Amino acid sequence: MTETLTNPPRALIAETLSRVLARVNAITEGGPGWTRPSYSPLESEAHAVIEDEASALGCEIRRDAAGNLFATLPGRDRTATPLYIGSHLDTVSQGGAYDGQAGVIGALAVIAALRAEGITPASDIVLTVTRAEESVWFPVSYAGSRAGLGRLNPEDFEARRSDTGLSLAEHLKMEGFDPEAVRSIVPPAPARFLEFHIEQGPVLHEVGESYAIVDAVRGGLRYRNAQVHGTWAHSGGAPRASRADTVVAMADLILAMDAVWARMLDAGHDLTVTFGKLDAASPQHAMAKVPGHAGFCLDLRSDEVASLQEADAALQAEIARIEAARPGIRFELGEQSRSAPARLSEPMARFVAKGAALQGDSPRRMLSGGGHDAAAFGAAGWDSVMVFIRNWNGSHCPEEAMDEADLARAVAAVFLAIVQESAG
Repeated sequence: MTETLTNPPRALIAETLSRVLARVNAITEGGPGWTRPSYSPLESEAHAVIEDEASALGCEIRRDAAGNLFATLPGRDRTATPLYIGSHLDTVSQGGAYDGQAGVIGALAVIAALRAEGITPASDIVLTVTRAEESVWFPVSYAGSRAGLGRLNPEDFEARRSDTGLSLAEHLKMEGFDPEAVRSIVPPAPARFLEFHIEQGPVLHEVGESYAIVDAVRGGLRYRNAQVHGTWAHSGGAPRASRADTVVAMADLILAMDAVWARMLDAGHDLTVTFGKLDAASPQHAMAKVPGHAGFCLDLRSDEVASLQEADAALQAEIARIEAARPGIRFELGEQSRSAPARLSEPMARFVAKGAALQGDSPRRMLSGGGHDAAAFGAAGWDSVMVFIRNWNGSHCPEEAMDEADLARAVAAVFLAIVQESAG
């Protein structure tokens, strides 16, 4: 057992990661990048790949009413609190090769390593593949995992997918699931959840570290379909004083919120402010027109609800200021959506740290700026933790990069943590 504790089957882990990543990433719409929309045939096909791989490892396969996939490696004590490990396989449009899929395949590699070493874990290990994590498709945070946890709101089923205009309920039916059964899901007993995921930021790359333990996830406050209305006019004929130029008003708001962001950071608050889409290019716009309409989306994130509320109040105040200063300008923010900040499990963080120490690693603790399924599990009362993997070239883009050796090292740490727990 001592040799196993210090020498995971690293070659097997590396082979599993490389081979199964290639299988999953072969499933995509046309490029650039990778596109597997939430509750689409492509997402379902990717789930089938993982079911095939997990079945070959002798796992027990089941799906819940929402289509989330669970592949269980039985533990020594089937009544003990299980350890769920996983992530999602849907992507943003023209996304990267690792966001979500690296976490699912990392979980598969943990189970493959346990099988290869003949280790029966102390409790069940449950490979977990959620549906619909990427809320760019449906304006619902963590739709699949929250559905499986019995935490969707009635109105969430009517949320429209951004590309098809069809509702979440309709897409559930199209993929063979029953929305009424999803509405009736009984929340499962809280357990443990671990999610591997690329960092989606530069910290680990800049400090030269392979992986880290995430102990908190930022929440978000979003306006997905905001608009600013003004007055169309001729570019050469309308004097400055009489213009209601929506692009200028939108630029004013962007700069004002950037100043709010700086002010709140200086005051010690955690916050990010992102205008992720600016649209002043409809067929009605032209070279010789003062723009009378523009659209945008705004994404506020923080690890504290109070900071999100303060930033939102500042947004409302800045809009009132701009509207008063620029007659004819009117902002319409539209529907607001939120995801709650999540503090993750300290016992689970220590669990990962113990495994890391067995291979000589001391991973840092850090905050996740992006939202993840781990936050949904944590909000439902589970002991939830994340393991970040170093990445560079950004995220949610075709250039997204990750060294598979970094993920393999993180997988080995979790493998060692499970082995140590099983020997205990």
